[in-house]
Amino acid sequence: EVQLQASGGGLVQAGGSLRLSCTASGFTTDDYAIGWFRQAPGKEREGVSCIESSDDSTYYADSVKGRFTISSDNAKNTMYLQMNSLKPDDTAVYYCKTRFPNGMEYWGKGTLVTVSS
Repeated sequence: EVQLQASGGGLVQAGGSLRLSCTASGFTTDDYAIGWFRQAPGKEREGVSCIESSDDSTYYADSVKGRFTISSDNAKNTMYLQMNSLKPDDTAVYYCKTRFPNGMEYWGKGTLVTVSS
């Protein structure tokens, strides 16, 4: 069973930093995409960033470009999201998700990020 465990959320002041981690288990393939989504109160869930395991290509939402960095440690099956220069608008529950070439997707439980002004 594929499982994703997210951690690293918390309360931080505007301008501060946090690093989220997402550890994946239950699969052996090294061909997958993994990324972060977030959902703020009263808003729809949106994509934040993702990384392809095959070539380490990355995607960032415009709202986080230049501030967030996604990376992965394949040996640990862990993906990280370094979030710098955080803004109150970044406040949300952050979810990690993985997608395999066969179309299967798996979500982890969210981790709350709160940025105070």
